[in-house]
Amino acid sequence: MKKTNPIGLLMLLLMLPQFVETIYSPVLPSVQQHFHIKEESVALTISLYFIAFALGVAFWGIQCDRIGRKKSLEYGLMTYAIGSLIAIFAPNFIILLISRILSAFGIAVGSIVTQTILRDTYDQTQIAKVFSWIGIGLSISPVIGMITGSIFASSIGYWGVFCIVFILAVLFLILSKLKISETHHTGRKIDFKSLAHLSKRMLSDVEIIKSCLLIMGFNVMLFSYYSLAPFIFRQNGFTSYEFGYSSIILAAGTFTGAHINRFLLQKNISSSTLVRLGVYISFTASIFIWIAGERMLFLIPFCFIVMAFGISIPNILSTVLIRYNNEKGSAGAVLGLIYYTLIGVGLVAVGFIQQLGISCLIFSGIGMFVILTMKRNEAAL
Repeated sequence: MKKTNPIGLLMLLLMLPQFVETIYSPVLPSVQQHFHIKEESVALTISLYFIAFALGVAFWGIQCDRIGRKKSLEYGLMTYAIGSLIAIFAPNFIILLISRILSAFGIAVGSIVTQTILRDTYDQTQIAKVFSWIGIGLSISPVIGMITGSIFASSIGYWGVFCIVFILAVLFLILSKLKISETHHTGRKIDFKSLAHLSKRMLSDVEIIKSCLLIMGFNVMLFSYYSLAPFIFRQNGFTSYEFGYSSIILAAGTFTGAHINRFLLQKNISSSTLVRLGVYISFTASIFIWIAGERMLFLIPFCFIVMAFGISIPNILSTVLIRYNNEKGSAGAVLGLIYYTLIGVGLVAVGFIQQLGISCLIFSGIGMFVILTMKRNEAAL
């Protein structure tokens, strides 16, 4: 298919959900203090965000096939802008939670719609390389997000963060209207019966479930940092501003992982091998994070967690829906609903555990279980 959409804008749209979540992380302590709530309660703003994000992925993914990619993208960005506007003026914590849920539902278009456009545009031989470049872009977004969030946290607090994300929502809505072209013209109608059949097929597809567990494990480890690390930094005498700059260290790990991924793909190393490599690295690093406890030394092994993320996630996402090419939008919706729901539930568990090392061990252990199961099945064949 002709490449009519600017890859730079598509990459920014893919980065946007991660950026708007990491920009929020440095202001978690100020949200806690402003609304006089417990740490477990403020962690709900992240875990519920992902559950709502999962519902958004399902909804907008279906709309991709029903009303088209472009309209879905625009309506989602409008929804996100409304949620951000409500958050600016939230009078209490309940309204803030509602605004976060609405925002997450809307910004899900940055993930599902953009990935669907990319899958429309590039064939199977190109998509892995495209996602490897996107992995490099995604390594930058947490740095920008956390540093920006830190600046606002130390100056005008969480209110400033919601102002900036509202402005970004409006900006990307305008750019999408002007620059994004429709890539889906079949006019295929999606009904409940066909969607239910697709969901049943995917839920019974062992490879889909394993991929979702891997995606969940890596994301829960990553976002457990954004949920728990601000309080570890505060316990060690560091400010929210200084916490924001820790993203530079983490981004170096993700950037390294993305470059390793691209290099090994060019050497014709298979995607499944690279996924295994990432899982092995993350599990080993989790052991050292657990040993470090709440000392700042935990940052060193956590760099290897994000490096493993940069190696594994692009390879999982680029290959997971190959068998569902005739229903990319709806299949992406079901896939996203599964793994973002798992991420949300995982982050609820992290909120109760309140220990970064233990959380990483549990969720990297899930990855190890999946990989060992996959190896056993391959051996049986």
